[in-house]
Amino acid sequence: MATTMTPPADPDAATPGLLGSAPPSPAGPVPAGGMLRPAPSLGLSSGHQTLRFLRRPLPFLFQARRELGETFALRVIGRENDPITLTTHPDHARSLFTASPDLVPSMTAESPLRPVLGRSVLTSNGERHLRQRRLLLPPFHGDAIARYAAAIEDVVTREVDRWLPGRVFATAPRMQSVTLDVIMAGIFGVEGEPAPGSHERGLRDATRRLLRLSERPAWQVVELMNVGHPEPRGVLKLALDYLDGHYLRTIAARRRTPAADRGTDVLSLLLSATDEEGRHLTDREIRDELLTLVLAGHETTANQLAWTFERLVRTPHAYAGLRDAVRGGSDAEATAMVDATIHEAMRVRPVIPLIGRRVQAEWQLGEYHLPARSIVSVAIPVLHHRADLYPEPFAFRPERFLGVKPGTYTWLPFGGGTRRCLGAALAMAEQRIVLRTIEQRVDLAADRPEPEREQHRNVTMIPKRGGRVRVVGLARV
Repeated sequence: MATTMTPPADPDAATPGLLGSAPPSPAGPVPAGGMLRPAPSLGLSSGHQTLRFLRRPLPFLFQARRELGETFALRVIGRENDPITLTTHPDHARSLFTASPDLVPSMTAESPLRPVLGRSVLTSNGERHLRQRRLLLPPFHGDAIARYAAAIEDVVTREVDRWLPGRVFATAPRMQSVTLDVIMAGIFGVEGEPAPGSHERGLRDATRRLLRLSERPAWQVVELMNVGHPEPRGVLKLALDYLDGHYLRTIAARRRTPAADRGTDVLSLLLSATDEEGRHLTDREIRDELLTLVLAGHETTANQLAWTFERLVRTPHAYAGLRDAVRGGSDAEATAMVDATIHEAMRVRPVIPLIGRRVQAEWQLGEYHLPARSIVSVAIPVLHHRADLYPEPFAFRPERFLGVKPGTYTWLPFGGGTRRCLGAALAMAEQRIVLRTIEQRVDLAADRPEPEREQHRNVTMIPKRGGRVRVVGLARV
C-alpha cells in the first residue's frame, strides 16, 4: 500500500506523525482488462457511515485515513451498491482534474443540488457545462471584479459600524448578510435595500426564506429524499415553487426592459447571451444559473469567512500578525498577510470537503484499480493536512503562504480543472475586502477557548456555532 501517516481522529486533539518515504506513483486511467482491486471500505453499515459523516465529517475522514490509508471507500444511504472511493493524494487529484471532462463528469449532476438548481453550470456535464461556463465567466473576472470592490467595502463598513464592544455574536449570519448584498448587486443589479413591493424586494425575501429553510437540521432529510430525482418533490418542491415565482417574475420584467437600459449585472448579460446557433436562454435556464450563483456565491463565502475568524481568534500569533500588517504595515505587507490568512483558513477549514467525479474508464488510484462508472472523490481536508505538503499541518500558520502561491493540486478549496469554481476570483475579492476592513476597525476575541466543531450542511462543512466572536474594542480609523 502507499505510504502512511497517522493523523488524529479529531484534528483539534492531537498532532500527526510524519509520512513515510516516497508517495505513490501518479494515478491515471488504467487500460481496459487490467486487474481491478477495490479500495478498502469502512467496516460499518451504509447508514452508520452516512450518519457518522454527517455528524462529524472531519474526525470521520481522518480516522478512515489513519486506519485504511490514502484511499478508502465510503458507502452511503441510497448508494449501497455504488460506493464512493475517497482519495487524499494530490497525484490522484491531478489525474481527475487533467483528464478529459468526458472521462470524469462531475457528481453534482447526481447530488442533492440537482433538484434545487436544475440544469445549471454546476449540475451539468459535457458540452452543456462548457457552454454555460463560457457564458458566465465574463462577470467574474477582470474589470467586473474591480467594479464590485467599492460596493463590497461599503456593505461591510455599514455592517461593522453596528458592532459595539462587549457584543457576542456568530459571524456566519453577519457575513451572510454582507455576501448576499454583494451577490444580489452583482447578479441582479440590486443595490441597497429594494423598495417594498418591487420584484427585487420579493426576490431578496424569497431567497432569504430558502436560505433559512436550508439551515434547519431537518433539511438534510428533505435533501436525501430527493437524491436521484431530477425534479424536486415534497417540501422541497413547495419551497422552490415559491422562490421560482419571484425569480421568473424578475426575469420576465427585466426581459421587457430595452437591452440598452439593462446594465451589466449577470441577469442582464444572460438575457443578451446566445449560444453557437444564435439562440437565447429560456427563462428557466436563466433561473437555474441565477439560483446557482446566489447559493454558491453567498453561503460558501460567508461560511469561509466565519471559519477564518473562528481560527484567527484562537491563534493569537496569527491574529496579531494580521492586525499589525493591516494597521501598521505598508499596503503591500497588508495585502500579502490578508491573502496568506485567507489561503491558510481555506486550507485548514475548506467549506466544500469533497469533490466527486464518476470516472467513465477503469481508473487507478495508487495500487487500486477501480472499474468504470466508479465514484471517486477527493477528501480535501485530509489532503490539506498532509505533512509532506504542509509541515505542522494542524497548526494555523498563515505565514506558510507568504510569498508562496497555493499549489494547483495541493490546495483545492475551489476545486480544479474545468470544474474549478468560476466565482473564485469574486470570492477571494470579497474575503480580502471583508477581512481587511474588519481588522482595521474592530478587535475580536473568542467567546470560548475551545475550537468550534464542524457541521455538515447541504454539501458544505460549516462552523457549528457560526464562528462566534466577542467584540473587545474599536480601532481608530
